[in-house]
Amino acid sequence: MHGDETVGREILLHLIDFLVTSYGRDPVITRLLNNTRIHIMPTMNPDGFEATKVPDCYYTPGRYNGNGEDLNRNFPDAFEDNRANIQPETQAVMDWIKNETFVLSANLHGGALVASYTFDNGNPVTGSLKGYSRSPDDDVFIHLAKTYSSNHASMYKGTGCDSRQTFPEGITNGYSWYQLEGGMQDYNYVWGQCFEITLELSCCKYPPEDQLGKFWRDNKVALIEYIKQVHLGVKGQVTDKNGNPIPNAIVEAKGRPHVCPYRTNQHGEYFLLLLPGTYVINATVPGYKSMLKTVEIPDNTGNFSAVKQDFSFPEVSDKISSKVTSCPKTPLYQELSRASAAVKPTVHLLVLMTVVLAIFK
Repeated sequence: MHGDETVGREILLHLIDFLVTSYGRDPVITRLLNNTRIHIMPTMNPDGFEATKVPDCYYTPGRYNGNGEDLNRNFPDAFEDNRANIQPETQAVMDWIKNETFVLSANLHGGALVASYTFDNGNPVTGSLKGYSRSPDDDVFIHLAKTYSSNHASMYKGTGCDSRQTFPEGITNGYSWYQLEGGMQDYNYVWGQCFEITLELSCCKYPPEDQLGKFWRDNKVALIEYIKQVHLGVKGQVTDKNGNPIPNAIVEAKGRPHVCPYRTNQHGEYFLLLLPGTYVINATVPGYKSMLKTVEIPDNTGNFSAVKQDFSFPEVSDKISSKVTSCPKTPLYQELSRASAAVKPTVHLLVLMTVVLAIFK
């Protein structure tokens, strides 16, 4: 995302080469590719990379795109109106996210050594007053971040890049580290239905060429183990009485509502990343009674397939409209915060009225 943070760009080229040359030779990679749709974008900011004429470990103008914009502050923000002038690169990625059913992703950076997870921004609803911005799937995000850090050659040590920067187990909640608006990982999670973490892979943003081989070796296992995590949880299809797929049905795990509800894609498919355990999955087709199914989820990452749980709505015909109002690109958690605040005085008023009635009685 940042043109002068070059390690991730090189590592992804190595990853592409490793996957295609290992297919048919390495049984694990072969099974992974046979069961996983993998998209790799080596760079989101080629202009910034080309603009970095004098490499530097800490900072160059190459961080920004050709218009001088930081692409990791350029996405719509779920918490506040960051008034971003959406750049062509950002719009292209937003369109890509909209048109594909991504489930798990990571964006790569340099300048630190840590796996950071959503939320990067926050408000009192998500716990910002306590210095941590918690998502409904916080346990899954912690697991994802630890999966990467624990399989990295040194990230898990949590020593960071200097004495001021320590990360226990090599992970951090984004907001706990520092607050940012318009980040890609929050956008992906809220609007893309995709669990994304941010990987900071090198203390030096633009290291000497002779160090690139070591960076690949340090990250190779972590990248593969991270990709496997896309097979956590549960997946399935929602269909009508004739077996036709129902797009835009809401499917979520009970107790984990997303501020922008997670919906089935055009093929009626849904994917929910969940840690091993027992969950109630709620499928809802607007205008019809919801269906609840209890699902026992094991750790299926080694089998390269999430648990499958389909839903069939016998009352729904294939004539149901698949149109749905898209989740607005407004600060959704801002609305939630206002609604939460509006409830509190009502509760106090009810308590007061109860006390008054008790006195008069």
